[in-house]
Amino acid sequence: MDGAEANHARKEPWVPSITAVAPVIHAHLTTTAEAAARQTGCVQRVRQFSGATLVQTCVLGFLEAPDASLSELCQMAALRGVTITPQGLAQRFTPALAATLQLVLEALVREVVIGPAVTLPLLQRFGQVWLLDTTVLSLPDELAPLWAGCGGQAQRGQAALKVALDFDLVTGQLAGPVLQAGRAADRASVLTEQAHPPGSLRLQDLGFFRLSSFREATRRGEAWLSRLMAGTRVWSADGRCWSQAELLAHQPAAVVDLSVRLGVKEQLPARLLAVRVPPEVAATRRERLEREARKKGQPVSAERLALADWTVLITNLPPTALTVAEALALVRARWQIEQLFDLWKTHGGLDRSRSQQPWRVLCELYAKLIALVIQHWLIVQGDWQAPARSLVKAARVVRHCVHWLAAVFDRPHELRQVLRTLHRLLLQAGRLNPRKQAPNTYQRLLHPSAIGLT
Repeated sequence: MDGAEANHARKEPWVPSITAVAPVIHAHLTTTAEAAARQTGCVQRVRQFSGATLVQTCVLGFLEAPDASLSELCQMAALRGVTITPQGLAQRFTPALAATLQLVLEALVREVVIGPAVTLPLLQRFGQVWLLDTTVLSLPDELAPLWAGCGGQAQRGQAALKVALDFDLVTGQLAGPVLQAGRAADRASVLTEQAHPPGSLRLQDLGFFRLSSFREATRRGEAWLSRLMAGTRVWSADGRCWSQAELLAHQPAAVVDLSVRLGVKEQLPARLLAVRVPPEVAATRRERLEREARKKGQPVSAERLALADWTVLITNLPPTALTVAEALALVRARWQIEQLFDLWKTHGGLDRSRSQQPWRVLCELYAKLIALVIQHWLIVQGDWQAPARSLVKAARVVRHCVHWLAAVFDRPHELRQVLRTLHRLLLQAGRLNPRKQAPNTYQRLLHPSAIGLT
């Protein structure tokens, strides 16, 4: 057993080397796929496809071409040693194949793959900086018994799938994707209570806001930073209970940094940070609040309108560990998980299919999720340390190399050679250009004080 295989057996994080990830990819697209196909009855007798070659055709085919036609998938099958017609391949998209791909995905996401730490001191200060978010993918209504949607909402009909993902900005590590019904609440995901190492930082979205979760994270030694949910009561140091709008109205400065307790019952010790925004920003926020309220047929509360003047954050980190400017830069960095989901949808085809046939749509979705996790691993191990990396350009490089990977997939030495070539190409992939008017996330994280508080 070589070093990479030993790491795999112990389920330890991978050494940051792009060739080290080859055994785990190969194992799941062969051994795991075969076992899953036997379990689900996807492949009864090996005539053309084995469980492994069928999974490889779908995963590598959609990794190379997210909008691949049946004919293009047949070309990938030919690379994997199977000759089949488009009509014959279409018949393979069954509930059993969907179940097989789901089992492979579940096995894949249990792996821990990390890259070299990004060279941004603010992020490295915490060791890990975790972003948790979800996205909802529409499905044909026939799949509602499997994945129930919200019903009647735009692009969230009778059937929908919610994908939850926890993402470390420092090493690129993924926890997930974890699947749940589209109608399930964000906070129902198993990832919401996942423990991270002491000293790591959680950047929470309001969809996951829960004071009890913050208290438990503090008990474990984790740091957290979040926007403050409107309506949460705040206790000042003198023991008085305030609404947020009342408390901020009594602050003479445009930048507020207070020790408080949060919640009428929870009484969570925290640090409240608030920065007054320019009038034009506040006006835009109020317009958005009123527009959303009109859609829901509900009025906007006076407190939410007043709070549009402020950006309000809470954290358990002391001023010596995090300045207000650094906190604002980190909160803006939450956008990175939105960009990852956008990459997976826009460039990875996660939210679209050429077919209307329900089981083919679901098979495509599972196969694409597997493909996109593999794509992320290759990017992470190939070029994660560069702060100005472009995920879009890196993903394009990976897609261009899939044909080579498929051709040598069962020849370990040649597979490692292709991955070394991919590594060199990733290092030459385009970088984000620095911007003066709207600084990139890496610029904000590199120089948070210079960018400014607003």
